[in-house]
Amino acid sequence: MTTYASLIILSGLVIFSYLFDLIAGKTKIPSVILLLFLGIGIRLTSDYFGWRNINFQTILPALGTLGLILIVFEGALELKYSSDKNTVIKKSFLSALTILLVTAALITAAFCYISGESVYRCFINAIPFCVVSSAIAIPSASSLSKEKKEFIIYESSFSDILTVVLFNFMLSNKQINISSFAKLGAELALILLVAIGSCLLLLYLIGRLTHHIKSFLIISILILVYSIGQSFHLSSLIIVLALGLFLNNAEQIPGNWFKKIFIYPSLSKDIKQLFQLSAESAFIMRTFFFIVFGYTMNVYQLQEIAVLVNGGLVLLIIYFVRFVYLKGVLKGVMMPELVIVPRGLISVLLYYSVPADIKIHMLGTGLLFVVILGTSIIMSLGLFSTKRSSRQEFENV
Repeated sequence: MTTYASLIILSGLVIFSYLFDLIAGKTKIPSVILLLFLGIGIRLTSDYFGWRNINFQTILPALGTLGLILIVFEGALELKYSSDKNTVIKKSFLSALTILLVTAALITAAFCYISGESVYRCFINAIPFCVVSSAIAIPSASSLSKEKKEFIIYESSFSDILTVVLFNFMLSNKQINISSFAKLGAELALILLVAIGSCLLLLYLIGRLTHHIKSFLIISILILVYSIGQSFHLSSLIIVLALGLFLNNAEQIPGNWFKKIFIYPSLSKDIKQLFQLSAESAFIMRTFFFIVFGYTMNVYQLQEIAVLVNGGLVLLIIYFVRFVYLKGVLKGVMMPELVIVPRGLISVLLYYSVPADIKIHMLGTGLLFVVILGTSIIMSLGLFSTKRSSRQEFENV
C-alpha cells in the first residue's frame, strides 16, 4: 500500500467518525457502535477479497490507554465544583461503588457456573464487564436535564476510577487480608500526594511557559505520570481526574498566596484551549481504537449460541442490579438513568489487561462484543423512547 493510499484511508476514517458523531446526535445511536461496525465491515471486506490482514493486537492496548486518559481528562475539565453539588457527588459515588461491587459479584457467580474456574479467576474476568463507560455515557447524557446530566457525568467517572482501583487491587492480591487493605490505603495516599504535587506543578508550569506550545506539553506530562504510576500498579486514573478538576476549579481555591503564585490573567483562556485540544485528541484516539477493535473482532463467534446466551445473562445481571438500586435506594425516576450503563473503551482495555494465565479463554472477545453492543443498543432505544415521551407530554400540555 502506498503512502498516499494510507493517508487517504486514515483521513477517510476520521471523516466517517465525524459523520457518525453527527448521526449520534440526531438518532441517539452511540458513535462507537457505528465505528465498531465500520471496523468489522473493513475486516469482512478484507477477508472477502483475500487481502493480507494486519495484526493490530499489539497497538490496541496503547490506543485504548491514550483514549482513556484523554476522555477522563476531557470530562474532568468540564466539571465545575460548588457546595450545592455535594449531594449529587455523594449520591453518584455510592451508586457507582454499590452497583460495581454487586454486579461484579453476580457476574462472578455466573462465570463460575459457566466455566467451573476458581472464584478469583472469574472475579478478575468479570470486572471488565462491570464498568460504565464515561466515553459513551457522558456524550449520551448531553440532552438531559442539568441534574440528570451531572449525575451521569459523576457516576460514570467514579465508575471508571473505582473499577480500575478494584482491578489493580485484585491483580496485586490473590489472598485478601488486612495487610491487603493497608497496602491499598497506602497506595491511595501515595496517589493523592502525587496528584496534588502534579496539579500544583503543572498549574505553575502553565503560568510560566512563554512558548506558544503549551497544551501538548501538559498532556504529555500527564501521560508520562499516568504511565509511571500504572507501571507500579497504582491507580493513576485518579491523577487524571484530579488534574482536570483542579485546573478547571483552581480560581475557586481560597488564599491570597495561592492566587499570587498560581493564578494568572490568561488561565481561563489556556484551560479552554487545553480542553479543546484534549477533546479533539480524544476524538481521534476513540475513532481509531473502536475501528481497530472492530477489525480485530472474530465476528464468527457470534454464530455460537453459547456466546449469545452468556452475553444475554451478563446483560440481565447488569440491568437487574441497576434497576434494584435505582428503585430501592435512590427511589427516583427510573428513565433514562436505568439504560445509561454502556460498556465501551475501558471494558476493552481492562479485558486486554487480564494476564494470560488468569484469562478464561472460553469467555472471549465475542462475549465482550455482545455486551458492548447490547448495552449501547438498549441505551439508544431507552433514550429515544424517553425523548419521544417527553415530546408527547409537552405537546399534550
